[in-house]
Amino acid sequence: MRCPYCGSLDTQVKDSRPTEDSSSIRRRRVCPDCAGRFTTFERVQLRELMVAKKSGRRVVFERDKLMRSIEIALRKRAVDSERVERMVNGIVRQLESQGEPEITSDRIGELVMEGLRSLDDVAYVRFASVYRNFREARDFGAIVDELAVEESGREKPAPGKPKREAVSGGA
Repeated sequence: MRCPYCGSLDTQVKDSRPTEDSSSIRRRRVCPDCAGRFTTFERVQLRELMVAKKSGRRVVFERDKLMRSIEIALRKRAVDSERVERMVNGIVRQLESQGEPEITSDRIGELVMEGLRSLDDVAYVRFASVYRNFREARDFGAIVDELAVEESGREKPAPGKPKREAVSGGA
């Protein structure tokens, strides 16, 4: 592994351990030339995926690019990084397991919106505004109204109280 500080190819692994969800291996490395320390992650890649863009271009799928776009939507939101990592791992697994070597950018966007919808409503609206190319304030209103309808359909327990089971009346 090349040292990110001095470019030396002679780096040494000092510590290896699985991440909390065991989806990758975290390695702490040190460079004997400059004494720089850095972390790398090793993940399983089932196949190399290609992304078909709306413009017709084809590019290699990059997990890090997916993670960056989700982190932008989640900026300044109190969402646990482990939940974000699980969401990204789930999206990547879905894409890899579909059996197709090429995926559309639309498919990736829909999976991200699904994940963000269950993770954080504000991040969902932020991502949707870019993904769906909102042009007017009413575009935001429509998606917020959609979320409100969904929320009203779910019974939320009062803080500190468990959710009650619905009791069906007998005839």
